[in-house]
Amino acid sequence: MRLMQIVIASAVALAAIPGHSKHHAEAPSEDAVAADAGKWITLGTRGGPVTIPTRSQPANLLEFNGKKYLVDVGDGAAGQLSKANMQTAMLDGVFISHLHFDHTGGLAAILGLRFQTNARQTLTIYGPAGTQQLVDGLLDSMTPGATANYGVPGAPPKDHRAGIEVVELRDGAKADLDGMKLSVRSNTHYSFIPGSDLAKRFQALSYRFDMPGRSIVYTGDTGPSSAVEELAKDADLLVVEMMDVPLIVAAVVRNNPKLPAPAAKNMESHLTKHHLLPKDVGEMAARAGVKAVVVTHFAGAEPGNPKFFEYLKTIAEYYKGPVIIANDMDVY
Repeated sequence: MRLMQIVIASAVALAAIPGHSKHHAEAPSEDAVAADAGKWITLGTRGGPVTIPTRSQPANLLEFNGKKYLVDVGDGAAGQLSKANMQTAMLDGVFISHLHFDHTGGLAAILGLRFQTNARQTLTIYGPAGTQQLVDGLLDSMTPGATANYGVPGAPPKDHRAGIEVVELRDGAKADLDGMKLSVRSNTHYSFIPGSDLAKRFQALSYRFDMPGRSIVYTGDTGPSSAVEELAKDADLLVVEMMDVPLIVAAVVRNNPKLPAPAAKNMESHLTKHHLLPKDVGEMAARAGVKAVVVTHFAGAEPGNPKFFEYLKTIAEYYKGPVIIANDMDVY
């Protein structure tokens, strides 16, 4: 009974916060929410890189002040956008948390479909060091298709690189974007040796979006991190990754019965340091003092499995606020 009370209380409390309006008759209209507090849509909620039929790869849509931003752009993001009544040409920006392929795999489609549909506004792509190289490579890959275009003789050439800008960010970066304040911290998803070349070149980033109506923090992929807790201090909404590491490791071992035991142990250690377990989510949310938590980039037992409710119970042991494990296309 106590666990069911936790689940029901979390759902009711989240329904009452700005943005989760489609489940709450008294909530502000979606237009009012988007104008003041922003609207966050979980386009893809599966922790990659393994795909499943019920959840798309990591991607989110943030709408604020008439602007539309993708926050991570996993494979399938363009199709998920259409479910939110949006097309790629309508995007104003993309935020990439880090350069793992499950968070960037959909960017090629976004760029290509924008070109084909004659997008007019500039698309600014924000991300960590290496994002410029990523985008340059994707634009290079578009050259044959853009040159042939629709195959019409005498058609004037179009520059598929036009209107694409890249802004690389590092730990501590801040910016003001059309009335929304952006803050950036490096997290613990990478654990390169301090001072090494790789540590200097690459960072995994977490983002904070402060709007007049509320603040939203997106962890991206991270392990336990005091920097992310600092970034999320007193935020209205924490959008956080979570993984059931023992379940994932067991699945890998089951599918690879010849995997040496030390390799499985190393995998478990790596995932535990670079991702958040339910206990970690609860501790992070409690220490940051956030008002509500949405779990995404989820890799674990799905609803209907008793373990699913155990995740919520574990989080509730540390964090007393509302928590929900998001599905694709949820609105907050």
